Amino acid sequence: MGEAAAEEEERGAAVGPPGEAGDWAWSGAEYRLLVWTAAAVLLPVLLTCWCSVRRARREEALRRGPGLGPGLGPGPGGSAHTWRYTDLFTRPTYCSVCGQASLRGSYCPCCGRCVHDSCLARAERRLRCKEPLQAPGPGSSPGLGSPPRPQPHHWVRGNLPICNSCWVCGLQCGSRPRLCDYRCVWCQRVAHDSCLPRVPAACDLGPLRRAIIPPQYLYLVTRRRQEGVASFSQFSYMWPENWTPILVLANARSGNNMAQHLMGEFRTILNPIQVVDLDSSTPYKALQLCTLLPNHAARVLVCGGDGTVGWVLDAIDEMKYKGQDQYIPHVAILPLGTGNDLSNTLGWGAGYAGDVAAEVILQNVLDGDPMQLDRWRVRVTKGFYSFHRPKIFSMNNYFSVGPDALMALNFHECRQHSPFLFSNRIINKAVYFFYGTRDCLVQACKDLDQKIELELDGEQISLPKLEGIIVLNIAYWGGGCRLWEGTGDKPYPLASHSDGLLEVVGVYGSFHCAQIHVKLANPVRLGQAHTVRLILKNSAMPMQVDGEPWVQGPCTVVITHKTHALMISPPSEQLEDDVPRVTEPEQDREEN
Repeated sequence: MGEAAAEEEERGAAVGPPGEAGDWAWSGAEYRLLVWTAAAVLLPVLLTCWCSVRRARREEALRRGPGLGPGLGPGPGGSAHTWRYTDLFTRPTYCSVCGQASLRGSYCPCCGRCVHDSCLARAERRLRCKEPLQAPGPGSSPGLGSPPRPQPHHWVRGNLPICNSCWVCGLQCGSRPRLCDYRCVWCQRVAHDSCLPRVPAACDLGPLRRAIIPPQYLYLVTRRRQEGVASFSQFSYMWPENWTPILVLANARSGNNMAQHLMGEFRTILNPIQVVDLDSSTPYKALQLCTLLPNHAARVLVCGGDGTVGWVLDAIDEMKYKGQDQYIPHVAILPLGTGNDLSNTLGWGAGYAGDVAAEVILQNVLDGDPMQLDRWRVRVTKGFYSFHRPKIFSMNNYFSVGPDALMALNFHECRQHSPFLFSNRIINKAVYFFYGTRDCLVQACKDLDQKIELELDGEQISLPKLEGIIVLNIAYWGGGCRLWEGTGDKPYPLASHSDGLLEVVGVYGSFHCAQIHVKLANPVRLGQAHTVRLILKNSAMPMQVDGEPWVQGPCTVVITHKTHALMISPPSEQLEDDVPRVTEPEQDREEN
């Protein structure tokens, strides 16, 4: 012990009292360590932020420059390209203008061309993009309805997809380290430089021709529409067998920006005018393309969450009100939202993770089975007198009052305050979990049974001690929970989204909702009805319709059937993800 104390004294003497040189030397080393640590942490963060800002500025400059604004027509500069900025291509890529290898630049998802920054202006002038409308060739008489010349291929040189084979000789294409070989932007077939002269001149639009609107057809029917002619049956010779054009409506803010990538892939396969970004166009305006197609021939693929689907279905109802019933399309869903309960109910899954190719998605939409979805009208009248102007909502999924609506309200207000934080499905669910846990302690919706009256088909229901009531139209609720069925301890009629009935359940609170999610408890089943009436007698309570929440004072809520929506469920037999759904038949090559 004496030796240890002596060593400690010697060490203290070496360091010296505060303010002497030894203490300053030790503090200087610590200071330098702190600086290097801060630099090691902050430098990557600052570099990432700088790159993000620079990338955003470049993308904004490309968006403002000449180009096609989401597949709807030429930009102000006359170019039809939709240039997108990229820092690093995922495979060996070569500039379509100078032919040199490229690690950074711009690419056009419609035609697949890649260019350096310095070559962008020349690409605008020289390189033609995929044209949504294409005039028939010389010698045809489109005004008389005579068949125009067959559509030619639109070849783009180099940067071919990986693992493809030549349409003529069957050998691999695009494997040489330079800009070589060709791909048609319409039929997606590829050919070697030497094999290109032996390719048939006519383009049949490829294996997914059923889903594509031919550019020549669109040009001719647009002219006829301008002349005041409503029937386009004279151009039926241009339709492929079992023609089912697909219109893709995407919400670019859904799915961790996955929608942006998907829109590029769909524009590569389809006519660019068939892919619409709902940030730049309303669903009703986009659906007017269906009026240029045969009656009920079109199908719509909605890429987004349940809110985006409801927005599109409201636009379809507007078409009905304006006398366009014969053009109403069937609707399929690609789930990119957080809950995706409607998508789950119809069989499209709880969320798209990017593991299915765009060709497979389109083929599943083509092969999907038509079905109907009940849509309901929610009428909220302030107070108890009919002379108050009511609020009208359209409901596809569910209506709720209580803790479920409170969580949706808190989430909605938080997302409005900081929208940049809510770009990830996991983060969104974590925020829901946080607000649900907080409500377990606060119990802001307690004694709901004393504040509300419930009538099912005119019969008043005696309520137990509840905190929330949920009115269901679909089988799933709360991000994948089959609420009405519960744990299945008692036989109950299965919930259906097309039987004209609503399922009404109660919950005891947020903790009870969590127990239902993990199948440790059942909801309080209050019954099924064609018409539901709720009377909030006093105080203010949170309410929500399909994720649209608000705080409501004393009111009367009446839910009645509105209409049926034409939907699509996936084909009954689906191939595994690793097996391509779309394959080109061998006789296709032999016939050509």
